[in-house]
Amino acid sequence: MKRYILKRLGQAVITIVGISMIVFLLTHLTGDPVALMAPQSATKEDLEKIRIDYGFDKPIYIQYWKYISGVVRGDFGKSIRGNMPAIEMFWDRFPNTLKLAIASMGFALLFGIPIGIYSSVTVGRNFDNFGKIFALLGQALPGFWVGILLIILFSTYFRLLPTSGMGSWQHYLMPAFTLGWYTMAALTRLSRSAMLDVLDAEYLKMARIKGVAEWKVILKHAFKNAAAPVITISALQFVALMNGTMIIETVFNWPGLGRLIVESIFGRDYPVVQMCVLISSSFFVFANLIVDILYAYLDPRIRYQ
Repeated sequence: MKRYILKRLGQAVITIVGISMIVFLLTHLTGDPVALMAPQSATKEDLEKIRIDYGFDKPIYIQYWKYISGVVRGDFGKSIRGNMPAIEMFWDRFPNTLKLAIASMGFALLFGIPIGIYSSVTVGRNFDNFGKIFALLGQALPGFWVGILLIILFSTYFRLLPTSGMGSWQHYLMPAFTLGWYTMAALTRLSRSAMLDVLDAEYLKMARIKGVAEWKVILKHAFKNAAAPVITISALQFVALMNGTMIIETVFNWPGLGRLIVESIFGRDYPVVQMCVLISSSFFVFANLIVDILYAYLDPRIRYQ
């Protein structure tokens, strides 16, 4: 097991290094990074000063070494727009995005998995049809449209919930539901299909013959063996929720990383954009690493293959 974990950890490190190279080189493929960072009113002297301050006058391999050395120490450069270390801006916004992602994942787990399980048990009945329609709508309707519709309905028409911002628990309801609906739908479909694959298994028939309660047969025996793909999609979707908040945070004016990225792009705050892309990609890599390790514990055959 240790060998398996070390192998996966080494692959994750190599992937992170590759991502750092891609993120770094993309800045040069899109043109002069200084031109992207400087305001339109900048003079030639201003451009030259920025080029020297950020080391863009050096060869590209020296620039990359300086960049990756700073990343290892936790130094992602200095924000031009905020005139402060970029990592401080990240940690200032990260808790807000994390809270929203947790709330969204809570909605997805609380409704998605139970609906999927019950749909698999009631195949062809009314609730199963409801579950399939619910999953289809969740994966078909764009998030920004759902968010705007909720604002019109619950904020403008019924005046029950605040339209934007962050504050009480009421501020979480609409953005969390909007952000988590796609994940909720994905978990519904995956839970249903995974359960259908195991519901006719012989060990479930044996459990019923022995007189095991039906809810134990479904939850303890069937879902336990169908949980591997659900765990995978849950972990990856949670990371996707954290990394895919740009549109939802913009719609609901949520002060998180998504808004930070949008503001940095429009403000040409190049170090902050680069930092956010690298950290977001790293989240995906380590989420896959955790899923691989959980898979090895759930299915011992994996570690020996």
